[in-house]
Amino acid sequence: MNLESEVSTLELGARTARCCTPPLIIYLRGDLGCGKTTFARGFVQALGYPGRVKSPTFSLEESYVLGHVRLFHFDLYRIQDPRELEFIGIRDVIEGQDTFCLIEWPERGGDAVPGADIEFAFAHQGTRRSVQYCARSPRGWPVIEQL
Repeated sequence: MNLESEVSTLELGARTARCCTPPLIIYLRGDLGCGKTTFARGFVQALGYPGRVKSPTFSLEESYVLGHVRLFHFDLYRIQDPRELEFIGIRDVIEGQDTFCLIEWPERGGDAVPGADIEFAFAHQGTRRSVQYCARSPRGWPVIEQL
């Protein structure tokens, strides 16, 4: 799917959020500047978060409480060793039944990161961006079918 602009990336994030029910783990893959954080911003805002959604590049994790749902946005770009994730308690956070987890750069977390329910792969296509997405678990299939 082509993403013509930042707005279309935000809209994809919002549309995805409206199709989801927790618990759900979403991997966001792609090079720097491909739209992963923009997608996450659309997702978080569609769930009703009124504030600024910032990238967790330096903090590793941003969390949001949205009514009865918790959302954790991880950016693992700066992880040097997957064991670092144990210090932030990633397993405890991810296993909540009322939880959405958006994980950028999941490959850097190795075995410390549980498998995805849905995976989005963002890429540069010249001056545009594109995304491919697929379900990785039975929980992800209904979302993909709605998208």
